[in-house]
Amino acid sequence: MTIKLKCLSHTPLRGLNDPGADVVREVDDVLSRMRAEVEAFDPELIVVFAPDHYNGLFYDLMPQFVIATAAESVADYNTLPGPLSIPKELAMDMTRFILDSDIDIALSHRLQVDHGCTQTLEELTGSLTRYPVIPIIINSVAPPFGPYRRVRKLGEAVGRFIAGLDKRVLVLGTGGLSHEPPVPLIADAPQEVANFLIAGRNPTPEARAQRQARTIATGKVFGTPDCPLTPLNPEWDRAFINTLVEGRLDKVDQFDIQEISKTAGRSTHEIRTWVAAFAALSAAGPYAARNDYYRPINEWIAGYGVVSAETL
Repeated sequence: MTIKLKCLSHTPLRGLNDPGADVVREVDDVLSRMRAEVEAFDPELIVVFAPDHYNGLFYDLMPQFVIATAAESVADYNTLPGPLSIPKELAMDMTRFILDSDIDIALSHRLQVDHGCTQTLEELTGSLTRYPVIPIIINSVAPPFGPYRRVRKLGEAVGRFIAGLDKRVLVLGTGGLSHEPPVPLIADAPQEVANFLIAGRNPTPEARAQRQARTIATGKVFGTPDCPLTPLNPEWDRAFINTLVEGRLDKVDQFDIQEISKTAGRSTHEIRTWVAAFAALSAAGPYAARNDYYRPINEWIAGYGVVSAETL
């Protein structure tokens, strides 16, 4: 059993509203290195903790955690279409193990996943099907959220399960860091928007294009006085990365949901995927971690970070 970890920010605006060529080249270079490391490791299984952005999960039934035995990409923001290569029986075994660990998790035999899951798979493997993968979706954009200690406990349960496998396992966390894209809140949404948040599956191509256009337009003004959304917070991002790299996972139990939303942006809660990934690694034993890259990128509405780790 060998476990490695990669946690990466994702952004729907990559390739659609890019920063300067030097920054794009910088990110391309770090992603190329990460992909080479994944290919050298040649994982027998990938476990990806990812968020959803009202593409597969809606308020008609909004679980905090979902594991899938089958999943299809919605191919939003130029990501690849098609199914993920999920080992169904192994995903079912993991589900049973998580439930036996006193963690409630929903099960889907037909999940739709968006760029929050597929972009990182595509960047690190070039495909959605090159390696067997089990996706676990953590609610990160649809309040109310469960406490961060629950996310940590979920990750630990997954880590205990994969530690018992005689496999090379790559654990991915995809999301964050500080950012606040134009995602509506149901609490104050007009009825048309609320209806979408409750049951907006399978939108028309026109509706998806309009949604993409709104995000691109926000990216063009994000971080300026013309944008009312919470700006990126590099200081907060770096402190969070250090917490994980230094193995101080107990600190996440004290994370205050409202304070994070106010300080770093409402969609910063995608860091839940990083917390779960590191908790999974820690449950398998001591680990060594490194901060591969960090840069605040307003054009991508992202505190963009990459972190790696592996068991000792």
